[in-house]
Amino acid sequence: MHMHATPAGSGKTSRILWLSMVATLIYVAVTLIAGLRAHSLALISEAGHNASDFLALALSFVAVYFQTRPPTDKKTFGYQRAGVLAAFLNAATLILIALWIAVEAVHRLTAPVVVQPRLMMWVAAAGVIMNGVIAALLWSVARDVNMRSAFIHMAGDTLSTAAVIAGGAGILFTGQNWIDPVLSLIIAALILWSSIDIVRETLNILLEGTPRSLSLDTIRTGMEQVEGVLNVHDLHVWSLGSNSHALACHVTIDDIPPSESNCILLKINSLARHNFHIHHTTIQFEHANCCEDLVGCVVPISEMAADTGHDHHGHSHAGHSHAGHSH
Repeated sequence: MHMHATPAGSGKTSRILWLSMVATLIYVAVTLIAGLRAHSLALISEAGHNASDFLALALSFVAVYFQTRPPTDKKTFGYQRAGVLAAFLNAATLILIALWIAVEAVHRLTAPVVVQPRLMMWVAAAGVIMNGVIAALLWSVARDVNMRSAFIHMAGDTLSTAAVIAGGAGILFTGQNWIDPVLSLIIAALILWSSIDIVRETLNILLEGTPRSLSLDTIRTGMEQVEGVLNVHDLHVWSLGSNSHALACHVTIDDIPPSESNCILLKINSLARHNFHIHHTTIQFEHANCCEDLVGCVVPISEMAADTGHDHHGHSHAGHSHAGHSH
């Protein structure tokens, strides 16, 4: 198995993440102190949001490190899902923070607190600059779901911090302190909206669902149009990482010499690679006269769980050609 263990640009990505972590941690401390002094829930919310961003950046940093590690006999696909797991944890944490901000904002609407708008605006202005620069740097290396989740964290911070400036100006000119909790509700909604899609995508990968950009019917139809292919069944397509997909299936062909079946295999792999960006395939050939009952080629999950003898319930692979892996 040949896996490309070290993604291009991982060194640059790590440096950007490290600098972002340091800047974010400093800003968290400044924002929290300023929020407490100004009695501003919006600023305290920003401090909490930025604290989660620090953890998100740290998780992404660790994930980038693990993704560069080569595969082993125990981790045959390497650590491609380290970034996916980091993205899931980041997004799940953000959802919890958004809910906390919303609950606290509703409480403040019933019991308004006087805030200091000028301090809010000065601290938020510094945050817009810092978060904007970090978001721009992360966007330059946001090639997978891990880095995209980190970018969404920082881009969301940039927008929400800009909203804090607008809210501070509104309070300064109108004296209406309800603007602060309403602003916090808007920030919470923004965080929630940006996080749910990441959670859905990462859960789909972790649960080995079909990649959202691919259709099994389209892949099966394309493979069955390859000359020599009679039928494609037991087709599975899943993601190893956010940008790496794998395919496994059974392909029924005529009883032909191995040299001829290899030509079919090459065409199928070329189709998977160029049309669907699938670079890891496991294709099992079955001769038309050896597997008349196609359903018998697939062992139900309930039977697999009960089967400890690994006999596949009488299903024999005799006469099947186990095609090699394609990378």
